[in-house]
Amino acid sequence: MTQSILSEVYAADKSAGSAVSSSAITAILRKATLRRHDSAIQFINASRPDLAQKEHREADILAAFLPPLMSEADIDRILNEVIAETTLDGDSRKILGQVYKTFYSKVDKSNVDANTVKRKAEALLLNV
Repeated sequence: MTQSILSEVYAADKSAGSAVSSSAITAILRKATLRRHDSAIQFINASRPDLAQKEHREADILAAFLPPLMSEADIDRILNEVIAETTLDGDSRKILGQVYKTFYSKVDKSNVDANTVKRKAEALLLNV
């Protein structure tokens, strides 16, 4: 388990040319956790509960090292601030792109669930 994560960190270090930030390492750990959850689902579908249990255990161990994700209330608050600052004229995709860009300039991407941000931003823009 740790070898694959360490190799990802080393590869990120190598491609960046220097030591990667803690947020990049957090992102690597989150992806590794998600991969293990996905693998567990695949093993359950393949009638291999023993391997699924192993993947769940590894995901739980990795999750213990991760900071908690930002709450939905905080995401809503920041998105509302961003939408209030954003000019809402033009193509809806461009507006959504501006909202994402401004949101992620205020928030570290490794501390939020991107799907939650997308869902919340789209819902808030529909109501504006």
